[in-house]
Amino acid sequence: MEPGLIDDLAKRLAARLPDNLGHLHDDLQNNFKAVLQSGLGKLDLVTRREFDVQRQVLERTREKLEAMIRRLDELEGKG
Repeated sequence: MEPGLIDDLAKRLAARLPDNLGHLHDDLQNNFKAVLQSGLGKLDLVTRREFDVQRQVLERTREKLEAMIRRLDELEGKG
């Protein structure tokens, strides 16, 4: 996750507070940030790079499997 994303989300949440809570802005922004970090930290997430690598591995595996199935079909047809 991008480093500033949690900070940005916390700021945006704090900016949406009603005007009468303005004096709590900094405290609530810090609390939002802590809650977001804690919640996201509990999720089993992977980076986009890790996802793309695994997708490529899966594509190669699928291609090999399809080639093996075609080869097996050829061999069974000749048998």
